[in-house]
Formats: sequence, C-alpha cells, structure tokens
Amino acid sequence: MALDQFKEEEEEGGMSFLDHLEALRWHILRAISAILVLTIIAFLAKNIVFGVIILGPSKVDFITYRLFCDLGNFLGIAALCIDKLPFTLQSREMTSQFSMHMTSSLVVGFVVAFPYLFWEVWRFISPGLYDKEKNAARGAVFFVSFLFFLGASFGYFVLAPMSINFLANYQLDPSIVNEFDISSYISTLTMLVLASAIMFQLPVVVYFLSKSGLVTSGMLIAYRRHAIVIILIVSAIITPPDVVSQVLIAMPIMVLYEAGIQIAKRLEKEKAVKKAAEDLEEEEEEKE
Repeated sequence: MALDQFKEEEEEGGMSFLDHLEALRWHILRAISAILVLTIIAFLAKNIVFGVIILGPSKVDFITYRLFCDLGNFLGIAALCIDKLPFTLQSREMTSQFSMHMTSSLVVGFVVAFPYLFWEVWRFISPGLYDKEKNAARGAVFFVSFLFFLGASFGYFVLAPMSINFLANYQLDPSIVNEFDISSYISTLTMLVLASAIMFQLPVVVYFLSKSGLVTSGMLIAYRRHAIVIILIVSAIITPPDVVSQVLIAMPIMVLYEAGIQIAKRLEKEKAVKKAAEDLEEEEEEKE
C-alpha cells in the first residue's frame, strides 16, 4: 500500500530517479553508437582519413603552406614559402601503426559526431529547464557545434601546420636529424585540434555565466589582465613547448574573450531595458 502510494506520488511529480537514469542511459548509448559508427567508417576510409587528413600538415603541398607561399609571392617575402619539412615519420614499435590507426579513427569519429553528441546531452538536460531558460539557450546546439568546428578548423589549418613547421625546422645542432615517431606526431596533432576546439567554447561559457548573473561585463573588464595571463598559461600547457603555438592559440582566445565582454554588455543592456519596462508597467498599475 505504501509502495503504491509512493509510485503515485512519483508519477504525479514527473519522472522518477530511475526513469531519469534510464533516459540518460539511452542518450549515452545513442551518442556512443554514433561515435562508434563514424569511427568504423573512418577506420575503413584509411587512405582518406589517414593519408590525406592526418598526414596532411606533414606534407609541403598542404593547403596552409600553399596559401602562405601565395601570400609570400604577393608580398615579395620568399621566407613565407615552405618548400621543405625536414623530418621523417617512423614507427618504432610493432603495434604503433595499428594503434595510431585506431586512435586517429576514434578522434575523427568523435569530432564528426560532436553535434549529435551535444544534441543528445541537450535533449537530456532541456526537459528540466524552465521555459525562460529554454528560450535563453535557444540555438545552443548550433552555436556550440559551430564554435567547436571553428576551433577544430583553426587548430588543424593554422595551429597544427605552423607548430609542425616550427618543430621540424628547430635544431640544436645540424648533426641531429629529426625523425619523429608516428605516435608523437598524431598525439601532437590531436592535442592541438581538440584543445583549440574546446577553447573556442569561451563565448558560450561567458553567455551562460552572464545570463545567470555570475559574471558581468565590468568583472570581465576588471580581470582582463589576469585573464590574459591565464590564457597564456593554458596555451602553454595544451600546446607543444614552442612559443609559436602558444601565441597562435592565445590570440584567438583573447579575441573570443573580448567577444565575451560584448556579449555580457548586450545581455546587461537587455536586462536593463526589460527591468525598465517592468518598472514602468508597475507604476502605471499603481496609478490606476
């Protein structure tokens, strides 16, 4: 009798805790399934995924190097032309090539499936939000996915080739030959692309923090110098140990931080206008 009453109360109040766990389980399973399917496709398309995409920044005919060369020819700066990457890739362990094939396929599967992955997360979270919160977060899947791909593209087409070129040409002594292990190359490329994709989510984080009132534009402006130091430190941690990579990833993050300030200002302006309208409506009601 007591158990039946408890079940009735849960049904009246909405989904039970076990129902939420069951829903979460299916969201996770669907997301993982999408990643696995795309990983398998990437694994089978080895010539494209590995030969063209993964190894692309290691070849002098990569699009970024060609664009820099065109820019150098236009400006008359021959140094911008990259006609040689003085390093070779090697596999020093018996399982390296297979394990790196698996790893790179998994990373590609995750990157491609990210919009669906975030959509599944959003589908689980959104029913628990108020209508006001849902309206504030409208378009979240699109903007988060857009910034993720924008950051990943920046990491792949700008940050990775510049870092690889710098590290390939850096020598302590001419007698030392650069022979990089394939695992080192792929881990560096993966770290740069994913780190850049994650760092580009800064405007979304600032938006939700500003919307909740935890962060204001004045606070962001006041701590701008501290933020720059933190950005430089984080950039140094997530990138290879060279100044070029750190500066390349720090610059767009600083731009995104400034964009966050403008987002916070706009939200504050909207709140002020809304509050003024509400106050005016209250005054009119009091007069009546």
